[in-house]
Amino acid sequence: MAELSGKVILITGASRGIGAAAFEQAIAAGGEVILHYAKSHEAAARLTEAAAPQSCLKISADLAEPQEVARLWDEALAWKGRIDVLVNNAAIYEPADIDDSLADWHAGWARTLQVNLQAPADLCRAAIRHYRSRGGGIIVNVTSRGAYRGELAEFGHYAATKGGLGGLTRTIARAYAKDGVLAYAVSPGWTATEMAVQGAPPGVLEAATNDIPLGELTAPEDVAEIITFLSSGRARHATGITVDVTGGSYMR
Repeated sequence: MAELSGKVILITGASRGIGAAAFEQAIAAGGEVILHYAKSHEAAARLTEAAAPQSCLKISADLAEPQEVARLWDEALAWKGRIDVLVNNAAIYEPADIDDSLADWHAGWARTLQVNLQAPADLCRAAIRHYRSRGGGIIVNVTSRGAYRGELAEFGHYAATKGGLGGLTRTIARAYAKDGVLAYAVSPGWTATEMAVQGAPPGVLEAATNDIPLGELTAPEDVAEIITFLSSGRARHATGITVDVTGGSYMR
């Protein structure tokens, strides 16, 4: 287990799936963690109530609303007066079919762009400005296998946002290393999360499992292990890297 004692960590989308596993591992590693969630009040409460009160804070914010993104950062920063690690994990996976009306197509793209790319970009901006004032910090962005090998047709906007987030990560790593800012991307494949399982069309999960050499969907805990390690700061010269966690279904 990586050591996170003394680090204040903000994890978005941390009430379920990969985010919940990352939250639990960060707490176990000694971190002080802000758990962001949108609407999963009961799940967020269960996670934070299982941790020591002084070690965590839960904040609800709708990342589809730009002002909510700013509020999330401000409230998270106010808790301990600093943030050492930002983990952009929150995302939505909603279909947008080319046979939808143009208005519905645009609405689906706009919502996905806001939640999956603009909100993480805004949080990265806030984190970089904060890190520059205190000698550095860490950003871990959760992208997707779909960003690199493509997605199902109706989820092209999801792949596009995750590809954009990967490009942003590499840009941050190159542009702000001199300020002590480290940036990493973690790229899961099909992962056994509620979002992936419930959002998949009929037959897709079986096909996805058959496509994975390990023969099973990735466990959220496997992805969280990578997030936790990168959050520790022990991979300084790996800044800019994308770590694939796909069960062997995508290799670069």
